[in-house]
Amino acid sequence: MTEATIRHNPDRERFEVLVAGNVIGKAVYKTYDAGDAPQRIFYHTVINEEYGGQGLAGQLATVALDETVGAGISIVPVCPYIKKFLTKHPEYAASTTAPKPAHLEFLSEALAPHARA
Repeated sequence: MTEATIRHNPDRERFEVLVAGNVIGKAVYKTYDAGDAPQRIFYHTVINEEYGGQGLAGQLATVALDETVGAGISIVPVCPYIKKFLTKHPEYAASTTAPKPAHLEFLSEALAPHARA
């Protein structure tokens, strides 16, 4: 198994998997706050193909979700991998919010090409 490190990179709104100092995977989110409580909308998780099948995505999801819950932030799963992970880990259910139209609209606007300029 590959020796990997997982870190939170809040400036880029993502959790990263590093091997030999190189980012080889990430769980990307957008911070959403509608005034009640902060939420993290997880919308994309990926591990480079050559590192697949080693359990790195599961480790990444565990660290990302544990740190999110530990910070008092609710999980909003939009990413298919995070959604599936949550079905197998009911311990996160109390900290999970189902995606609503407002979340998806916010995410769409946040990821629009003009928003990246």
